[in-house]
Amino acid sequence: MSKDFAGRGKVAILRTSPQTVLEDYACLMDLAGVREALPQDRETILKINTSWQTWYPGCSTAPWQLEGVILALRNAGYENLIAGHNDTVVVDAHVAERNNKHKFIADEYGIRNVHLFEPQYPWARYEPPEPFLVLDKVYPEGVYIPEFLIGRNIVQLPTVKTHVFTTITGAMKNAFGGLLGRRRHWTHADIHETLVDLLVIQQDIHPGLFAVMDGTFAGDGPGPRAMRWHEKDILLASADQVAIDAMSAHLQGFDPLAIPFIRIAHERGLGVGDPQEIEIVGEDPDWVMAQDWGFVQEDTFASRGQKLIYHGPLKPFEGLLLRSPLVPWSYFASNFYHNVYWYPFVGRERVQSALRTKWGRMFVDYGAEAGLRGAVMPGMQRKTVITAAAGLAAIASAVLASVWLLRHARRRS
Repeated sequence: MSKDFAGRGKVAILRTSPQTVLEDYACLMDLAGVREALPQDRETILKINTSWQTWYPGCSTAPWQLEGVILALRNAGYENLIAGHNDTVVVDAHVAERNNKHKFIADEYGIRNVHLFEPQYPWARYEPPEPFLVLDKVYPEGVYIPEFLIGRNIVQLPTVKTHVFTTITGAMKNAFGGLLGRRRHWTHADIHETLVDLLVIQQDIHPGLFAVMDGTFAGDGPGPRAMRWHEKDILLASADQVAIDAMSAHLQGFDPLAIPFIRIAHERGLGVGDPQEIEIVGEDPDWVMAQDWGFVQEDTFASRGQKLIYHGPLKPFEGLLLRSPLVPWSYFASNFYHNVYWYPFVGRERVQSALRTKWGRMFVDYGAEAGLRGAVMPGMQRKTVITAAAGLAAIASAVLASVWLLRHARRRS
């Protein structure tokens, strides 16, 4: 794929409503030049964003986003569509596709559903066309990617939201899960350069690239999960992943070129990251450029701990904590924070409030005819609670044993 690709520097943006959203997606993608961006003689992967196995507004690909893109592509003559999912150490993708109603839509339209982490999909060593920024240093034994992705078009399906590590997350970050395996957390210390390396890979292996971003619900604060949701009623699409991420950042109130992954990609000519150089189609460009939602990037307790390891005083112990048999502690910490503490005590009330909005009611009704009416709102996960209790008991036992040994030693002396 040439750096001078069709749709470079152009972003389509439209305001929408539940009554028109499916038709708006078709119009949006047409404005962004989907036919020029994606060769019709290739299969097209719809890369679903799954940030949580629980439905949370603005967190993962919206069901109307997936359905709207399927309908738009079918109407444009694309028949060979594939729903693509990646693995993650903190989210069960099979549970997530049910709770977020992705599986229902894929089945409804009869499209192939692929989980890239399953054993029938082999991974191959990738040799870059030009030197990596960081990936070869993170993975000196070689960078491996799913063979299934090679030679197929891809449409990234992110949402408009913030991220604890990258300020915002969008099209470029959506490739993170699909292209890298379970050790992708090794890249977090150099996450911005990693996203640029991944864009280079995408532009090399995919004959066509496109991104469709949903901002019906948008999230600010400590994304991609523990966010404050906002109804923003907006959709974005582009063949330029740098440009669409830049416009998402601008809408949220961030300077795109102050976000390293956007700036580096812009400087390397992989797309256009300066809003002043981006062609906005659909909505009035003056209206778009006047938007500033005032979103902020924040940390969770878990991400603050991770940043101490990646960039703080615990950096010398990064290998021990995150690249050794001790690594499951970090997965557990994230799972415990989000699913045992945050969702039951903070998130649940926010979800209940979101379900009373126009988009929340639309989510409730999705799949109602198939018995899927409503939203799954889990309580504390039993397995996680049991594991936490066992862990705390082990720590308490170790502390008590240490105190006993110390006192016993003092008595003997």
